[in-house]
Amino acid sequence: MTVKTILIYTLKVLGIILGIVIIYVILGLLIPIIPVAAKEDGEKKEIPIYIYTNGVHTDIVMPVKNDMQDWSLKIPFANIKSKKTDYNYVGIGWGDKGFYLDTPTWADLKFSTAVKAAFWLSDSAMHCTYYNSMKEGDDCKMIMISRSQYKKLVEFVEKKFDRDQNGNFILIPTDAVYGDNDAFYDAKGTYSFLYTCNTWSNDALKAAGQKAALWTPTDFGIFRHYK
Repeated sequence: MTVKTILIYTLKVLGIILGIVIIYVILGLLIPIIPVAAKEDGEKKEIPIYIYTNGVHTDIVMPVKNDMQDWSLKIPFANIKSKKTDYNYVGIGWGDKGFYLDTPTWADLKFSTAVKAAFWLSDSAMHCTYYNSMKEGDDCKMIMISRSQYKKLVEFVEKKFDRDQNGNFILIPTDAVYGDNDAFYDAKGTYSFLYTCNTWSNDALKAAGQKAALWTPTDFGIFRHYK
């Protein structure tokens, strides 16, 4: 094989990769515009939930405890550094374990982490963060939902946690937490460029009968429907 032939093949491969990236970016901008309408169930909207983004990962934030669900029994306060027990909300997000543990901000992103995450090459994790209060803004939106919708949301979120032989969520022992109020747990499924942490949060909203994008890999694709 001549140098010219190798060069031609190399350029073709690079062209294909570039084409895929361009198509992905275009679809990632256009498809999220297509809305999925909220489903009205006729029930009183009495439970507040939030969608919250740190600029990388979108979480679904729920009350720590009500008469339907006590998250502190499944995500123990003892697993966070502060050990405090007076939090009012818990944010839960699903994503690539490498992204979560090694990439708290985009500035921390490594090429190897991105490649593994994009192409189904690493494990996933649940990131659980406790909060005393939530403040609405560009990065945080409150949604009032019904009891039936909340039940569906809880079921959707719980199904993504991996469990031990006793049915308990599996804590990931790590010092790579973002603060004194969060912890990581093993999760089911594999992250990819087609199904990201934000895609999961978008699907959680669909499961709860809330407004969402048809599909989105980004937090922007979710929040544009809540302006």
